[in-house]
Amino acid sequence: MVSSRQTITWWEARALHSLNLEDIDSPDFVALDKDEQVVLIAEVKGFPFKINQYKDKEYAILRLIDYLQAAKAVIPFAMLVNVENILVFRWDGNKLSEPVLCLNTAGVLSHYDAEFSKKQIYSLYLTALIEAWIRDLAYHWKWEIPPASKEFIQIGLLQMLEDGTTQMSYEW
Repeated sequence: MVSSRQTITWWEARALHSLNLEDIDSPDFVALDKDEQVVLIAEVKGFPFKINQYKDKEYAILRLIDYLQAAKAVIPFAMLVNVENILVFRWDGNKLSEPVLCLNTAGVLSHYDAEFSKKQIYSLYLTALIEAWIRDLAYHWKWEIPPASKEFIQIGLLQMLEDGTTQMSYEW
């Protein structure tokens, strides 16, 4: 049976995505609510930001702002992740807040990989673990109460994630 659905390659999708987002890169993944609206964008780096290398963190935050400004709708939250910290920011359509939540990455992700703090973590694996955690927050596939649920409730993000999912940014 031949599908009537038109398909395109990853490279074609990436090219179209760049055109739609004014030729800027895209976030590593997005989180969707139950109505498939983007409620969070995430940028993941498999290395710690160094205190004396403030420019790395500053550049990553500027990239988040670029993504948020290029979106066709207001995305209420952005997340910046490295092997040490998970930072969550609010976006009001014009301004990115200071972090409204700062979590220890190993403290959260060791629930999904017990060896997390004992090995070198690269960006792709870190992204996969963060996505797994966000999906667990959305529909509790691993834990009845996933790590940092209380903190996500306090900032209003857990309610948005409920029954949602994640997507790689090129699918967005």
